[in-house]
Formats: sequence, structure tokens, C-alpha cells
Amino acid sequence: MGKPGVTPVIKNRKAYRDYFIEEELEAGIVLRGCEVKMVRRGGFELRDAFCEIKHREMWLNGSHIPEYPQASTHTAYEPGRRRKLLLHAQEIKRLTRQVQQKGVTIVPLKAYFSQGKVKLLIGLARGKKQFDKRETIKARDVKREHARRIRS
Repeated sequence: MGKPGVTPVIKNRKAYRDYFIEEELEAGIVLRGCEVKMVRRGGFELRDAFCEIKHREMWLNGSHIPEYPQASTHTAYEPGRRRKLLLHAQEIKRLTRQVQQKGVTIVPLKAYFSQGKVKLLIGLARGKKQFDKRETIKARDVKREHARRIRS
């Protein structure tokens, strides 16, 4: 689980592999109490998640927060439900204009706690082609090899 007292940072590594991140923004996220407890435990899956704008509101789709084991059983719980993201209206308008361009989307990058509240780092992203992914892997390997040589 990690060190006691340290809140986990949930990262979406797939987003960095599949997209060029052009811009990052911090957004609040509307969660229920038992969902916050599961995020605090590290139970938040962002791998296949994406953000969409509908009716001048931003929503997080495809994320998965499992049910909290000690939660009340008298209410229905949907682990993969849509969750509303909290952004200023001007930011949503600007993102709407940018997403209308071909090949641009909004993806969640990380979830973390800031002053006791769950925040989501979202990124304005442009998709990578297969050769771009290979170049990224090559550059990372070269950087790793260079760091190894410096150490020894």
C-alpha cells in the first residue's frame, strides 16, 4: 500500500505513451464519500479513462473506482460511472475550441490529493503514431544508458 500518512498519486502511464501532452490543467472531481476513501487507498483506475465536454460541463468517463468494502450496502454503487469534473466556464470554453481541432483530445494524467480534496490533472493531448511511440522508447533508452554511464 505504501507509507502510512502518505496519500498515493495515481498516474495514467498509458496517456504519456499514447499521446503528446500539449497542456496540463488541474480539475476538481465530484466524488462520493466511499469513493474518496478508495482513492486514498490507491483504488482509482485511469488507464482507459477519457474526458468529454457535454452541455458546457466536463465529464470523466471510463475510470474505475471499486466499491469500498465497509460501505453501506443499501445503496446501489456503480464503479465505472461518469464523474463530473470541476473547471471554470472560461477553461471549458477554451478546451472546447481546442478539442474541435482534428486529433486533439482531453485525457486524465494523474489523480492526487491537494488540501484534502481529490484533484485530477488533465492534459490536452494529440495522438501519437506508431513511429512516434518507437522514437519515444528509443529516446528513453538512450537517456537511461547515458545515466548508467555517468554513474559508473
